[in-house]
Amino acid sequence: MRKFTCLLIVFLSGFFGAYAQSFSVSGLVSDENNMPLLGVNVIVKGESRGTTTDFDGNYTVNDISTGDVLQFSYVGFRTQEITVSNQQTINVVLSADSEALDEVLVIGYGTQTKKEVTGAVSVVGSQTIEDLNPTRVEQALQGTVAGVNVSSTSGSPGSASTINIRGISTNGNNRPLILVDGNVIEDLSVINPNDIESINVLKDATAGIYGVRAANGVILITTKSGTYNTELKVEVDAYTGMQETTRKLPVLNATEYAVIVNEAYAAGGQNPPYTNFRDLGEGVDYQDEVFSTAPISDINLNLSGGGEKSKYSVGAGYFTQDGIVGGSKSSYDRFTARANYNLEIIDNLKLNLSGIYTNSNRKTLSENALGSVLFNAVNMNPNLPIFDENGDYTLAEGLGNEVINPLAQIANTYNDTDVSKISGVGGLEYTLWDKLTAKTQFQFNYSEVDGNYFSPEVFYGSGKVFNVDRNNITENFDIYRDYTWDNFLTYDDSFGDHNLKVLLGMSVFKSMGEFSSLTGFELPTNDYGSASVANAAEVLDNYQNGGDEFDTRLLSYFSRVQYDYRGKYLFSGLVRRDGSTAFGPENKFGWFPSASVGWVISDEEFLKNSDALSFLKLRGSYGVIGNDRIPAFRYTSLLNGEGTYVFDDELVFGKAGGALGNPEIKWEKQKTLDIGLDARFFNSRVDVTMDYFKRRTEDLLVVSQVSGILGVGAPGASPPVINGGIVENEGLEFAIGYNQNVNDNFKFNINYNVTALRNEVIFVDSDNGFLTGGAFGIGQEPPSRMEAGEPLGYFYGLETNGIFQSQDEVNNSAQQTSALPGDIRYVDQNGDGIIDTDDRVNIGDPIPDLTMGMNFGFTYKSFDFNTYAYASLGNEIVRNYERNQPNTNRTNSYLGRWTGPSSTDSFPRVTTGANTNNLFSDFYVEDGSYLRLQNVQLGYTLNSDLIANTGVEKFRVYASVNNAFTLTEYKGYDPSASNGAPIGGGIDQGFYPVPRVYMLGINLKF
Repeated sequence: MRKFTCLLIVFLSGFFGAYAQSFSVSGLVSDENNMPLLGVNVIVKGESRGTTTDFDGNYTVNDISTGDVLQFSYVGFRTQEITVSNQQTINVVLSADSEALDEVLVIGYGTQTKKEVTGAVSVVGSQTIEDLNPTRVEQALQGTVAGVNVSSTSGSPGSASTINIRGISTNGNNRPLILVDGNVIEDLSVINPNDIESINVLKDATAGIYGVRAANGVILITTKSGTYNTELKVEVDAYTGMQETTRKLPVLNATEYAVIVNEAYAAGGQNPPYTNFRDLGEGVDYQDEVFSTAPISDINLNLSGGGEKSKYSVGAGYFTQDGIVGGSKSSYDRFTARANYNLEIIDNLKLNLSGIYTNSNRKTLSENALGSVLFNAVNMNPNLPIFDENGDYTLAEGLGNEVINPLAQIANTYNDTDVSKISGVGGLEYTLWDKLTAKTQFQFNYSEVDGNYFSPEVFYGSGKVFNVDRNNITENFDIYRDYTWDNFLTYDDSFGDHNLKVLLGMSVFKSMGEFSSLTGFELPTNDYGSASVANAAEVLDNYQNGGDEFDTRLLSYFSRVQYDYRGKYLFSGLVRRDGSTAFGPENKFGWFPSASVGWVISDEEFLKNSDALSFLKLRGSYGVIGNDRIPAFRYTSLLNGEGTYVFDDELVFGKAGGALGNPEIKWEKQKTLDIGLDARFFNSRVDVTMDYFKRRTEDLLVVSQVSGILGVGAPGASPPVINGGIVENEGLEFAIGYNQNVNDNFKFNINYNVTALRNEVIFVDSDNGFLTGGAFGIGQEPPSRMEAGEPLGYFYGLETNGIFQSQDEVNNSAQQTSALPGDIRYVDQNGDGIIDTDDRVNIGDPIPDLTMGMNFGFTYKSFDFNTYAYASLGNEIVRNYERNQPNTNRTNSYLGRWTGPSSTDSFPRVTTGANTNNLFSDFYVEDGSYLRLQNVQLGYTLNSDLIANTGVEKFRVYASVNNAFTLTEYKGYDPSASNGAPIGGGIDQGFYPVPRVYMLGINLKF
């Protein structure tokens, strides 16, 4: 009985003791202004239980024991932890987390916090790059930065993209200046996206600190670096996947083709070639033969760390990609190695070193051109088998001079380019005293481009322009060198409520190139493996008349003053004096000033206690930036043309007059205005940025139109460059983001941006008032123009007005050559009763009116999900991938052709007879608008407890799809592709589509 009583006492004591140790904790959570906070996460640290505050900031957490730690977290505020003793009421005041506003941005020869920036600057972080897994850096900018439009020149492996910041400003080079760790990089293919820490985009006049090369904006790329006092960290990122085409054009099958061809022959008064087409079946879709699934993979290793005085980061990566057209014949391989090192030599002397080595190999096929692989695949007769009865590739007879068997074309194409490049940066920074710092930095690039292009002897068919009678190989070897030497002083001081920073510096830039090219004919074999100029019977020096080198130089002086009062009223002013070898003695140097101001309105007393507004800044900038992107020494006539002379009855190659000089050419000037607003709401959960911009480019550097009697059509010669145009770009940018931590297990974010753009040519200095470019069909005038009052590069052609339904309609309409019922009816714009070239008008342009990007992501426990979308609206594309020969294949749109009165009013008849249906008109211009889901990624990170004893800090696996789908009404392969030409862009001759990519990958950290 006594034992039972003792046990009962012990049990009850434990029960009531345990009960006494468990209690509830309540309280109020508010901000520093004593305003209650709604939705604060209150959890028991180390456990999954907790609650959130209500509308009045109150909370209650049950089953709390002494020693438990309560964690209070809220977006825009610092997380706070409180250890519970025996109190049952805990009130908490959360402090605002200014980290987002204190984020340091690279702005050119220096840095500023996000709060201090007065210019239009956008940032893409390493997390975004990791989410997107781009094969090239440019792809990380599409849809993630307002005002930046990135279009693919091709979807082939290793192909470049065109980057336009806030529109197309000139008919020349619109490429922005790209700096990697301060070093000028012209070709982004040499940069491994995995090495990038951040990308800053300068979009307004504040980019003028970089001078003439910054007229089209500046992209500042910072690569990964180590951290002081940190042990060695190892990161491994890798993925592998498969690619496929997103689309095949719906071409006619063998039976449909025979029906259409017969009908065309009959309409043209000829005997139909197919007497029995019912047994032809489907035939061969040559797209199925040239397209295939293709592998892609990437692996990257990064080591980083640092001690008390130094830090380092070393990385290496290997990327390989086969093409969805041609497989290994259209492939790209890239090896990169990178190293960053920073050392504090003594207390006031710092050293920074960085280097990048890249070796890449690219194999290419003919694309986006008359006679390219996809052009041929679309136009090939589906009744022709791939191979003939002898096992040889079938000849494409009867299909015109340009269409050949695309599989034979792939088999006989050997284009191989190998690029080795090393880039380096070395700098010293010396602090003279606390407020004055001197820095010198030297950057260089050296690259070798080795190209081998072999054309075996081959016969594709009668009269084909691609037949090769004498096999040949061209071997190119080019060397590019450039260096930049920057020196500047920085004075940084604060006195009272005033903060002042002054920059004074100079920069020297030199770029050189040396080219060599030999073509050897009549090689002993038709085998690429043994093909060499050394074995050729005849060798031609492609630079025998010169043009095998270039040398351009810049000398610049610059100064910038940055001032703020209480961090609330901001000012930045800069001036730069640039000198260029592109201009003559009278115009060699130019002065380019700019200024920007900002007002942090949220720091004013009347807004400090705002419940909804966390941050508000108004900013504006205006400035002038120069542009010299023309070949050097165009201010004078040079003896660098190609001349052929006869001495003693023998041809002798020599020099002749080259490009005509113009001693009066001067700087192209871009005048840029930007007014912007940055705001954050609801404890920084909502982030809004708005900008209005206007860029006016004056004194455009254009090639003039002059009489041919001046010899400008001779080999190596060209017309002079003049200042002859004005272009305006005006637009609005809007970006909004929202992020929230719902609880400790779930958080999400959504971001959206949109840019509206209006492009207009104001003036063109030419005899006829316009410049032309691009190509359509065979023998037609260029379809694109630069002309006052129109967008740059707009399409100039005939406007259609349906289809002639009867001979009466033909007779009662304007005179149209060879018109019959079923032909396209054109609009007589000038009312003279005749349809001719004078009736051409603006029928579209390739510049989008709106571009948009959206990103949505969330994490739930160990899962993470991200998706990115991009849209381009209002641009047009010219359909030019149809050869329109009597026997070439067609798309299935021809099944809806005109076959008689009232059959259709939108698609003309088919005929081999003379007609004007192939004239460039809006019949061939399509809406190029599209919405693309660029990336979808789902990841899972292993719980840290599972890998605690393995030495692995993070283990994440993910599955991803790039270019998941595209919504568009455009009928071609890919609405996102463009050749990037300011005059002549947006013309599709069979674009190599951007592939859809399925990937599996891992992220490891040790």
